[in-house]
Amino acid sequence: MSILDLAPVIPVVVVDDARAAVPLARALVAGGLPAIEVTLRTPAALAAIAAIAAEVPDAVVGAGTVRTPADVTAAAGVGARFLVSPGATPALLDAMDGSGLPFLPGAATASEVLALAERGLTELKFFPAGPAGGVAYLKALAGPIPGVRFCPTGGIRPETAPEYLALPNVGCVGGTWLTPADALAAGDYTRVEKLAAEAAALRA
Repeated sequence: MSILDLAPVIPVVVVDDARAAVPLARALVAGGLPAIEVTLRTPAALAAIAAIAAEVPDAVVGAGTVRTPADVTAAAGVGARFLVSPGATPALLDAMDGSGLPFLPGAATASEVLALAERGLTELKFFPAGPAGGVAYLKALAGPIPGVRFCPTGGIRPETAPEYLALPNVGCVGGTWLTPADALAAGDYTRVEKLAAEAAALRA
């Protein structure tokens, strides 16, 4: 199954303490969101991915903010099951393709989308969604560039997510609102599970 079809929302997670990764992932999965993108923005990210991969079998854990071929190698080595990049360069695309893992390369313009489509890539990350034009921009791309689907990420909120999900060229959205900092600091995984359940119901 495509990454875009696992759930309507992919939680975009920043993990500062790898010990929080497993209970966090269990809460997201229990709420109905199995695909979890752990961003490579903190020193704890790779350990968090490894822990989720080992201890939460129902989670489909991936690595986000993949920027270099070294990131690809590191993420694959700890058990990431998919990769997400904020943009795309030839070297990064070659590395992600060579990893054997499904991946969502980032694109923000029509030219970038066309360049990726030329490589046979038809499932992409649209980033940064809000600043790049949001719902209106994706709607405009659907006509001239059919057959490409997106996971828009960046500036999406629970109030705006349904507008994106209603577009025919959007498979899912990425969101950070599912793991609010105050809930994580307090270890309030019940709240995380509740937010995940609400997100899972956006395309019930």
